[in-house]
Amino acid sequence: MSGETFSNTIGKERGVEIFGGGERAPRRPRPALTIKEAARETPVFAETDVLVVGGGPSGTAAAIAAGRLGAEVMLVERYNHLGGLSTGGLVIWIDRMSDWSGRQVIAGIANDISERLPTEAVQGPGRADWGSKDAATAAYWAQRTAAFHGIVTWSPTVDPEALKTLSMQMTLEQKVRLTFHAWAVEPIVEDGAMRGAIFESKEGRRAILAKTVVDTTGDADLLARAGLSFESDIAEDDIHHCVNTAFMLGGVDMERWLAFRGDDPQGFKDFMARGRERLNFFEKPFVSWRNDVALFMGPRLSGYSAIDVEDLSEVEVRSRQLTVGHVEMYREAAPGFEDAFLMLGAPQIGVRHSRRLVGHGKVTRAQWDEGKVWDDEIGVSTSLSPKFPNISVPYGALVPVGIDGVLAAGRHIACDTNSHSFLREVPQCWMTGHAAGVAAALAAGSGTRPRQLDPRLVQQELLRQGAYLSPSIEAAAKSAARAAE
Repeated sequence: MSGETFSNTIGKERGVEIFGGGERAPRRPRPALTIKEAARETPVFAETDVLVVGGGPSGTAAAIAAGRLGAEVMLVERYNHLGGLSTGGLVIWIDRMSDWSGRQVIAGIANDISERLPTEAVQGPGRADWGSKDAATAAYWAQRTAAFHGIVTWSPTVDPEALKTLSMQMTLEQKVRLTFHAWAVEPIVEDGAMRGAIFESKEGRRAILAKTVVDTTGDADLLARAGLSFESDIAEDDIHHCVNTAFMLGGVDMERWLAFRGDDPQGFKDFMARGRERLNFFEKPFVSWRNDVALFMGPRLSGYSAIDVEDLSEVEVRSRQLTVGHVEMYREAAPGFEDAFLMLGAPQIGVRHSRRLVGHGKVTRAQWDEGKVWDDEIGVSTSLSPKFPNISVPYGALVPVGIDGVLAAGRHIACDTNSHSFLREVPQCWMTGHAAGVAAALAAGSGTRPRQLDPRLVQQELLRQGAYLSPSIEAAAKSAARAAE
């Protein structure tokens, strides 16, 4: 099928819309049948202190953090790389790690990764500009996804291949045992505690036993299959529930495109209108780590479930149709895109939301105004706007209700829909993964259930590993450490 024919099917399809609404394509009814599987004994593949399931940003950080404490760590990942959406999903725009004053509040492993990436693999403002309100400086970085509300932030774009390499290197430095091409399919639960997981691979079905498990699947898959309840409500007017496959175009001149956007606002408006008329949904490009590569963080499709295999399949089909349509439209009419080519469609689908943990703690919209700092804080996120203070994240948001022996990190931590809109981002996943890895190693080493672990011990180790905590929490953690000496 030609690219033109393929892309032109978009207008005839149903449900391609941004935000709410839109019907899905018709589904064939599923047979009302079951089969009985034979009972079997599953060979044990390995035993370990900490098992991390899912090698995205949170899982990578958890494995590194646990390894730094001397724990024996295994990380099981279904793809052939680490980084998840920050690499395979092409979410290479690493959103705000600095707060509105310019202070880096998502630090620790997130900072270690940022500092160790090769200079040529990163585009972003220098540290001296973080927090700058200078109009010209902010305007420059606003076009390069690193200034919001007139304030420059530390929000770099990175080379996904460099991030893959570094993520693997940092886990191997901590002697983490990496198991790729393996999909965890079922938790091992005994006496109300998770003791490991069963996974499938080319070898068949195997089991891993662990003292502590960290579910960093993004969709809380292990916890869901353990029978736990979750929150799944969404804010219809927010993109945080949309699903899409990102893509990159090569052979472009992004500086020329940015000049067109800035110098000819009516021309840009007309171009986007023509694109929407042709494709129904039309995405503008973001900068990447280099001028000749453009990043498209879409098309963002709503009304689909990230845990329904038919929905995921349909999103992939629609995303590919829209991707081809974007290439055609930009080559035809966008300055700087005359020689553009489709460089890469993301190997991983871009899921923002599916399940959210019911935890022993929770981040909520109410705390934004209050500026609440949790006693069991394990990290701090910058807020959505300068009118709100930084957001404290409690240890309890990583600890599931209803089961022991397991922690959660990443986009499925306990929070409400408003808070999820930023807690799902890559830096926040690094942050919660860092904390979960520390807690998992401490629990495994002491024979303590994660929910019974003293949060002060987690805080003290996070500080030793370079994480940022609110000043009052940092002071209390250091005071407790001195008292215990």
